[in-house]
Amino acid sequence: MKIAAVIFDMDGLMLDTESIYKLSWQKAAEDCGYVLDDPFYLTLIGQPNEACEAVLLERFGLDFPLADFRGRWSSIWRTEVESSGIPTKVGLLDLLSFLRKEQVPVAIATSSDRDYADLSLRAAGLASMFEHIVTADQVARGKPAPDIYLESARRLGVDPSRCIALEDSDAGVLAASAAGMTTVMVPDLKPPSAEAQQAAFCVASSLLEAKEEIVYLLMNSRA
Repeated sequence: MKIAAVIFDMDGLMLDTESIYKLSWQKAAEDCGYVLDDPFYLTLIGQPNEACEAVLLERFGLDFPLADFRGRWSSIWRTEVESSGIPTKVGLLDLLSFLRKEQVPVAIATSSDRDYADLSLRAAGLASMFEHIVTADQVARGKPAPDIYLESARRLGVDPSRCIALEDSDAGVLAASAAGMTTVMVPDLKPPSAEAQQAAFCVASSLLEAKEEIVYLLMNSRA
C-alpha cells in the first residue's frame, strides 16, 4: 500500500480545544439549571453537535432549553478562544513540516461546523496549512459514520485505503476505519474504548509518537 495522504481530526487531536468545549458546555448547562458531569460529557466527544444535542435531550428530557444552551455555550467558547487563543498539541507543527517536506497532501475531517473550524484554525495559526477542510455540516452523517473521511479522500483525489487518518476520539477512529483508512489514534481526554483500540492501526501517546508511526508507514510504502 502506498501512502498518498494524511487526514487529521481537529479538536483534541491537533488543537487543545476539548477542555474549552468541556468548560463551555458544562458552564452553559449549569446556567440553564442542569448538571453535565464529566463522565457524561466524555461520551459526547468526537460526535457532531447535532448528535450531541440529541443525546442531551435524551438525558435531560424535552424540557431542556436547547436553544438557550446553544447560545450560552457558543458565547462562552468564543470569549475564551478570542481572549486566550488556541494552543496546538505538542508535535503537530513538526509533523506537518515533515509531511510538507515529503510532499504528502493533508486535509482535515472535523465534527465541528465550518464556522467553528475556521475560527479555531485562525486562532491557532493553521488556517493555510491544509489542502481541504471537511466539516460536519458538509456531509450527511457525522462520525462514527465514515462519510466525512470518504469525502476528504474524494476531495484529495486519493483512494481511502491509501490514507492515514489521525484521531483522538472513539467515534473518529471508528469513522476513519470504516472508510478503509489506516488509523492512528492519539487519545485526548478520554481513554480509548476496546472497540476503538481494535479498529485502530495503533494507539500513540502523542503526535510525536504518531509521527514515528507515520514515518514507518510512509517509508515502507515507498520501499
